Amino acid sequence: MSRAAPSRDGSLAVVGTGIRPGLHLTQESRSRIERADDVLFLLAEVAPTGWIKRLNPAAESMLPIYRLGRDRDEVYEEIVETVLARVRAGRDVCMVTYGHPSVFDDSSHEAVRRAQAEGFSARVFPAVSAIDCLFVDLRVDPGGRGLQLYDATDFLVSERTPDVHVPLVLWQISVIGQLRTTGSVHLPGLRDLAERLGEFYGPDHEAVVYEASPFPVGRPQVERTPVKDLPDAGVTGLSTLYVPPVSGPSTDRRRARSLASSTSVSL
Repeated sequence: MSRAAPSRDGSLAVVGTGIRPGLHLTQESRSRIERADDVLFLLAEVAPTGWIKRLNPAAESMLPIYRLGRDRDEVYEEIVETVLARVRAGRDVCMVTYGHPSVFDDSSHEAVRRAQAEGFSARVFPAVSAIDCLFVDLRVDPGGRGLQLYDATDFLVSERTPDVHVPLVLWQISVIGQLRTTGSVHLPGLRDLAERLGEFYGPDHEAVVYEASPFPVGRPQVERTPVKDLPDAGVTGLSTLYVPPVSGPSTDRRRARSLASSTSVSL
């Protein structure tokens, strides 16, 4: 679908730092940060921020908006409006987020949607996400058996039925069911998740609590645990859960032979 050309001064570029800020940054994103009139960033608390101010001295953190105990929708709304206020003032704004700005980042999507609806130039640029790091650190190839990805809360409340022959990744396992910002792990949610996974995989099936390292010389946090013991694992706010398949899928050998023997046709 074609989009009308921007009709107003001011623009928005949304970029991600990757998981190792400053190192995972693409050249395209770096250029956007350097050239922006205003840079507004929201990074994980463990992430270093000095590098972004060296790229653009005008960089400002939006972390104070993310105060503990606030309603999440309220926080996201303030982030979006803080960014758009600069755009509406005719400024070229770069919004910088941790990881990939299109992965589990409602504020990035909404900021771009509103900016474009109001006639401004706005776009998101690709970056490295936690799942990219997981593929490398856990040696997972999604091209092998496929991959299932769910938000942990959605997995539970929507009663998702996983294919136990396909790797499963669950995001945001520390805040299952939480509507407010919090600095602690929600144990009741982890207990519900452990029980639900046990129904499909068995309570002793081994899962992996994974956290990519944000540091140049750091190692990822990899804790293997039976799903029944998930509430006792070292889950943090940055943890992702990887559940390996129980076994390989069944193979339709007749179809496989048929496909192998069929003649390719050039178009």
